[in-house]
Amino acid sequence: MDSLQIDMATIKVATDDFSEKSRIGKGGFGEVYKGVLPNGQEIAVKRLSRTSSQGVEEFKNEVLLIAKLQHGNLVRLLGFCLEDDEKILIYEYVPNKSLNHFLFDPLKQRKLTWPERFKIIKGIARGILYLHEDSRLKVIHRDLKPSNVLLDSNMSPKISDFSMARLITLDQVEGSTNRIVGT
Repeated sequence: MDSLQIDMATIKVATDDFSEKSRIGKGGFGEVYKGVLPNGQEIAVKRLSRTSSQGVEEFKNEVLLIAKLQHGNLVRLLGFCLEDDEKILIYEYVPNKSLNHFLFDPLKQRKLTWPERFKIIKGIARGILYLHEDSRLKVIHRDLKPSNVLLDSNMSPKISDFSMARLITLDQVEGSTNRIVGT
């Protein structure tokens, strides 16, 4: 985990000190900023709100899970920061935003061809299959929705936001929960 830790000074430089012009998204969890690391790599910085319902436990869950999961249809975690009472996740930058930007915008939805839509559907299915069957860990995402499916420069989908994900045992076929989460 230490190799994934990125210091706050590097993140502030990458995002121009979390400037408004670097902000690319906002949700109940906090804000997302586009940044550039000193080596030129573009990143997405998810800065969790201090009033966010995602606490330290969910943060650790997301870091531990994503660090262990690697698949072409899952967003790649590059690092994290836990400094100055901040909880920050650093991901690969995915330029085409989320699927909901295309599905719910009348102009953009017309730009999605049927072959592109089919490619997106297959990519999401491959990512879910990996999580449920093919990874070393068996993971239930619990919050899969269009805003949590990011599209890269080739319009390939990448499942994101594992804060509500749950690990289950490899032989487990059913389970129960004490609280309802996600979508």
